[in-house]
Amino acid sequence: MKKILGLVAMITIATTAFTYAQDKTDVALNQVLTAYYDVKNALATDKKDLAIEKVKILSAKVNAVNHTDLPADQHKIFMEQAAIIKSKAAQLAGSNDIKTQRKAFEGISYAMIKTLKGLKFNSQTVYVQHCPMAKASWLNEKENIENPYYGSMMFDCGDVSETIKSN
Repeated sequence: MKKILGLVAMITIATTAFTYAQDKTDVALNQVLTAYYDVKNALATDKKDLAIEKVKILSAKVNAVNHTDLPADQHKIFMEQAAIIKSKAAQLAGSNDIKTQRKAFEGISYAMIKTLKGLKFNSQTVYVQHCPMAKASWLNEKENIENPYYGSMMFDCGDVSETIKSN
């Protein structure tokens, strides 16, 4: 009986520790998502200097995620997409040309979409939006279109292609 109680206690502690670690990782991933929105919003409003500032924060947030607590399949997704996000973030931060920044953001967006769909960490509803003119998609915290690929030229060009409900 003592062995059974001891085993139950160990399983409970391990499960609680894993859940706590997963919750901390989800919080960090939602901070990455918020930083991503900041970059998107800067590009949608044609603020290239702000986009540079915000993408550096995005990259730092990606680095801060404790990915070691993720299950193996999610860890693989995170590592692959995080490398793309950081590479494209460096490209965006290294350019003062908003067209080049927007092209780099496209790569960030596709990596973020794959990460979100693969890890399902969002604490709020997320809208996958698509611009047929840019032939590119992005994530938005709002259902209203805010096009980061054309900014003020075509601010509301696009549509919601998918709604990802919060967990």
